[in-house]
Amino acid sequence: MDGHVTQLLRRVSAGDAVASEELLPIVYAELHRAARRHLRSERPGHTLQATALVNEAYLKIFDGSDAEFPDRAHFLAFASRLMRSILVDHARARNAIKRGGDRERVPVEDHLEIAIDSASQLISLLDLNAAIDALADEHPLAARAIEMRYFGGMTAEETALALGRTVHVVQHDLRFAHAWLRRRLAPPAADSSS
Repeated sequence: MDGHVTQLLRRVSAGDAVASEELLPIVYAELHRAARRHLRSERPGHTLQATALVNEAYLKIFDGSDAEFPDRAHFLAFASRLMRSILVDHARARNAIKRGGDRERVPVEDHLEIAIDSASQLISLLDLNAAIDALADEHPLAARAIEMRYFGGMTAEETALALGRTVHVVQHDLRFAHAWLRRRLAPPAADSSS
């Protein structure tokens, strides 16, 4: 199956439009699972549904760009990153609307819940995106690993393959990235000097 996907990806990269049509049904279930993972922590009633997110990502992947994917793992990693980007753009657009962009009233719930030090905390998608971008500035491979694992749902083995690293190193990067993000996103400690 992976070999067939790899062949289709190569044909798509070479400009074969029929290969793109053949590829979608094969990878759709995996893309849909990744989209659901991206959306599961979003506010209820999010205007983007998993199917729409998959369709938008798939169209952007093959919109005439020269993206090349050596294998299924690289393709899924790229698709997951693109889905995150689409959701961030969507949240930014909603925030612009909230500031009076089109004068329509909308709820202020573009947040997701993540566990920080065994307590749940509501974190905005934009704050999480900014934290992952900051992590990428300092530790790009750890940021890519956390994206692939937690947003793309890729296994440590698939992430290692996509990044060209060992599973052990990817697991280390994941632990590091999780701790780094937990510190970065933790609420400020209350000042007890008053």
